[in-house]
This record gives sequence, C-alpha cells and structure tokens, in this order.
Amino acid sequence: MKSLIFAQRNFKELIRDPLSWIFCLGFPIAMLLIMNIINESIPEEAGMTLFELNNLAPGIEVFGLTFIMLFACMLIAGDRKDAFLLRIFTSPMKSTDYILGYIIPLIVLSLGQIAITMIASLIMGAITGESINIGNMLFSMAALIPAVMMFVGFGILFGTLFNKNAAPGLASIIISFSGILGGIWMDVETIGGALGKLCNALPFYHAVKSARLAFSGDFTGSLIQSGIVLIWAVVVIVLSIVVFKKKMRF
Repeated sequence: MKSLIFAQRNFKELIRDPLSWIFCLGFPIAMLLIMNIINESIPEEAGMTLFELNNLAPGIEVFGLTFIMLFACMLIAGDRKDAFLLRIFTSPMKSTDYILGYIIPLIVLSLGQIAITMIASLIMGAITGESINIGNMLFSMAALIPAVMMFVGFGILFGTLFNKNAAPGLASIIISFSGILGGIWMDVETIGGALGKLCNALPFYHAVKSARLAFSGDFTGSLIQSGIVLIWAVVVIVLSIVVFKKKMRF
C-alpha cells in the first residue's frame, strides 16, 4: 500500500511534464507517419522492407522505451537534488517500497506507450493497406516486457548514480546506442565485422528482434530473443536496486 501511494505521486510527476506527453503520445505517431512516407517513396526494386509497418512498429516501440528510461533517471535525480528522498526517509517506508514506487508508474507508462504505438500502427495499416495480425501484435507487447524492465532499470541506475545535469546525458548515450545498434533504423542482419558483433552483444538488437519476430508470428524465435533481454533486465534491475539502497544509505 505504501508503494502504491508513492507510485501515484511519481506517476503524477511523470505525466505533469509536457515532455512525457510529447514522447509517449506524439513521438510514436509522428515516427510511424514519417517513416511510412519514406517507405512509400522507396522503389520496389530496392527490396527494402525495414520501414514496412511489421518491421517499423516493433522498432519504434523499443526506441520509445528509451525515453521512459530518460524520464526515470530525471525523476530520481530530481528527487535527490531537491532532497525529496531525504525528507521522506523519516516515513515508515522500507527500501522495497521506494523502489517499487518508482518501478510501477514507469511500467504503466511504458505499456501505455506501447499500446499507443500499436493502435497507431493499426490505423496506419488500415490507411496504407498493410496487413497487421492483432494476435501477433499483442504477443509482441508481451515479448517487450523484459525490455521494459531493462530500460526502467537503466533509468533508476543512472538517476541514482548521477545528478540531474549528468543523468540525462548518460541516458542519451543509451538512446543513441539503441537506435543505431539496435537495428531500428538500419538492417543489422547485413552488418558484419566488429560492428555486427557489437550489435549482437548488446541487448537492444535482441529487444527489437524479439518484437519483430513476434509481429511476424515466429513465437519460438521471439521467446529466445526475449530470454536474452530478460537476462540483461535481471542484471540491470538487481544492480540498480543495490546501488539505490547503497546510495540512499538504507
């Protein structure tokens, strides 16, 4: 109950920021529209399928989660700067209550953003005539839960370790990595050498691939990729909890 009360406060703080509405509501729709226009302008002879809705929508879903991470680190870093956390340490809340109070609203916001992207994709598909399987889309949403947890964990970790000025910069590095090395805007499958190995070593590519495989109906392949992301998520979440408890000196 204490966690839920604290979570309500944090959720209100998140949605009060106009950037939350811009990136959670406007960003997925704007990116789908822009990339769909680009896709329509590519000649069929080029054989490019990266910007087709079945590939584009899952990539945008993952990329949108990176901004949830940004909001998380800004919220926690801001609470530390304003000494808000120090003031409420006098309450009977335990460390678990604080951590859950941050995690719960971030997960809710993440799932809401994914749902908005899905709805926008369905509308866009109906307009352009591209077929989207709703069942596969829902499975894609479930496949992204490990990615949600991972990005939330990164947000808590950066917000705990760095101040309000430095935390967004560190989060921006992860945003860039996920966009460039996650295969959202380029075909990682055709990349070889050191860059290709780096893409496969990081979790962002596997998160995108998991969502795309689910979209295409390859549930087995999607689960394998989600499993890789889940391992990363567990490590990042545990690390963020340990650092949070140590930094806050519970």
